[in-house]
Amino acid sequence: MTRARAERAVPEDAANTVLLRGRVTTAPEQRELPSGTTIVTLRLSIPRDRSPMTEGSRQTADWVDCVAWGAKIRRSASGWRVGDEVELEGSLRRRFYRGEGGTATRLEIEVLGGRVVARAEGRDAG
Repeated sequence: MTRARAERAVPEDAANTVLLRGRVTTAPEQRELPSGTTIVTLRLSIPRDRSPMTEGSRQTADWVDCVAWGAKIRRSASGWRVGDEVELEGSLRRRFYRGEGGTATRLEIEVLGGRVVARAEGRDAG
């Protein structure tokens, strides 16, 4: 193994696993990237747990941008609706892209799997 490759090796105990449960707050949107890759994006609102950081805060939830790249999860996520409670698993990713002002970056969850836990009230599974 070369020295550069050895320095980049991932430790065995390293992990980048995210498990979230929250409400879908933006309708899943299917987009095609300039590369030709199709993705589905959505935003999830997660209620805040009590912690020293949140003590005294009026903010009751956090939101996170999510993106589904794989064909199977894109199909599933496309059927999620605003207000649905979902549980998803994935990995934290920083993605670079070209925006109007040049190169931009965003932190998001790469959704690897997920399911609807409860449909939004007043909506059928349809």
